[in-house]
Amino acid sequence: MKIMENKPRIRLFGVLLKAALLFVLFNFAFVFVNDVPAGKFSLYNFLFPGRERFPFGEVPESYNLSLFDLDAMFASHILTGTEKTPDEYRVLLIGDSSVWGTLLTPGQTLAGQLNANSIPACGKRLHAYNLGYPTISLTKDLMILDQAKAYQPDTVIWLTTLEAFPNDKQLTSPIVANNAERVEGLITTYQLLADANDPALVHASKWDQTFVSRRRAVADLLRLQMYGVLWASTGIDQFYPEEYERARIDLEPSDEFHGLTSLENSLAFDVLEAGMSIHPNIMLVNEPILISDGLNSDIRYNFFYPRWAYDAYRTMLSERAGARNWQYLDLWDLVPMNEFTNSAIHLTPAGETHLADRIAEAIQTSCNP
Repeated sequence: MKIMENKPRIRLFGVLLKAALLFVLFNFAFVFVNDVPAGKFSLYNFLFPGRERFPFGEVPESYNLSLFDLDAMFASHILTGTEKTPDEYRVLLIGDSSVWGTLLTPGQTLAGQLNANSIPACGKRLHAYNLGYPTISLTKDLMILDQAKAYQPDTVIWLTTLEAFPNDKQLTSPIVANNAERVEGLITTYQLLADANDPALVHASKWDQTFVSRRRAVADLLRLQMYGVLWASTGIDQFYPEEYERARIDLEPSDEFHGLTSLENSLAFDVLEAGMSIHPNIMLVNEPILISDGLNSDIRYNFFYPRWAYDAYRTMLSERAGARNWQYLDLWDLVPMNEFTNSAIHLTPAGETHLADRIAEAIQTSCNP
């Protein structure tokens, strides 16, 4: 007679219940590890070379992506993995997409061209690091500059333009809006006029800090590491279309600028003042813009700027820089109209060469005043 063995019965419901409970516990426990700077743990500068500019991209072909974790952005950057040597004159470049280098390879950017020329500066070798990021806001620049000060710069070159100044632009950049705690810290530290309770800032609730709510951010960190393989093997970090729409030369017959009739009390000079106080050697640069000679160019310089607003801005900025004895370069008309690409602030490689030459000259002059 065959004896039947007693096989243990798997209680599926019990297993599923325990799994569900463990997931719920993990989900809410994630709230308590949010203060751990996970973004600082990176394979860049370890398994992969550091990126020459901050991660930014919206399509897979860029081998890149946009994220809101500033720690992860810095951790992926070559600056984090580069120990400063005694003969290095370290220059940090702060600014918008024109500094980051839209449609330019890393070597064609302002940083790339400065580094390619083996420029002597103050008895050392100049090395520039590209900390530009593609949105236009002084507060975004201040947020990056505040973190970058820890990397021992000898000088900071802050390139900006009028579109970064309006009060209504300060908190709308996605990377600013999604770093509410950092922005609140800046407001407190530098006594900025911005409202920490502004609805533009994304304030995370406890539920927003659970794993379920933050799974996209976690996935982005993992994707950034995986893109490191492609970055290391190709050096590609943005999508380069074969064709693109050139910056507009023929303009609308409008003198509108952010709904303003005057720039008085409408520009975030408090943010500029804060940034200029961070390091003792900051050079402020009013970056080149496209100056149109097309239709309605008597009313507007370009898509961004009516003449009245831009002229008033240049006067205000020059007066403030002079009164505070800032290092200031006004390079607004440096680059000819045909050396802009898809925007009134994006330069061709040749346009970047014009800019790099003037920046290098200004740095060397500051070494020997």
